[in-house]
Amino acid sequence: MEHRTARLTILIDPRKKALLERLSAEEDSTVSQLIRRLIRAYIEERTGRPWDPDEESDTTRHATGR
Repeated sequence: MEHRTARLTILIDPRKKALLERLSAEEDSTVSQLIRRLIRAYIEERTGRPWDPDEESDTTRHATGR
C-alpha cells in the first residue's frame, strides 16, 4: 500500500494549471491523481521495472532512517 504522507510543492504557469485542472476533470480525476500517475510512469521508465509500493529503495531507506 502506498503511503501518501510526503508533500511536493511546484510552481507552474497559471494557464497550464487551469488547463491541467480542466483536462484531469474530463477524465474524472484530480490533478494529484494525474501527477501521481505521471511520477509512477517516470519511475518505471527510469528503473525499467514496475513500481512496487511495498519495496523500499536505497533512497527511501536513507530518507526514513530505516
